[in-house]
Amino acid sequence: MAVDWRTERIASALRGENPTVLRRLDAGFAAIGDVQFLPGYSVLLVDDPQVLRLSDLPRARRLAFLSDMDRLGEAVERACKALDPEFRRVNLEILGNTDGFLHAHVWPRFAWEPADLVRMPVWLYPRERWGDGRFALGPRHDGVREAIGAELDRSADAR
Repeated sequence: MAVDWRTERIASALRGENPTVLRRLDAGFAAIGDVQFLPGYSVLLVDDPQVLRLSDLPRARRLAFLSDMDRLGEAVERACKALDPEFRRVNLEILGNTDGFLHAHVWPRFAWEPADLVRMPVWLYPRERWGDGRFALGPRHDGVREAIGAELDRSADAR
């Protein structure tokens, strides 16, 4: 029986089987999030499933991961700004409280968000948003996926 890529996100990315992966970066994989109630939400996955914390990486790899996080954040910012005039900013987070492997969240934030949440951490959004099928990653997100991928490609060309 095949293993669901969701249970082995990094291993499946390394095998080329994780459908959320946008691009391979220097120290990880840029992936679009499973949930898109904030369109463009992305995740940077470290490229070694044994790495649990940023401090587990040697200094050079740690800096490469942080550089990748910056690169993905800027790609999400540029893509979302071009796609939605109400784009405000990007929030970057390394948490690791739910998934034990090193990863970084890249959350685009918009002026159209509910007034009680627009200036709050994304994690305060109601649980229903996280599991609502209306916000599940799907073909309707192909445009934002392509836009973020194109921005990642541009940033690679500029290096």
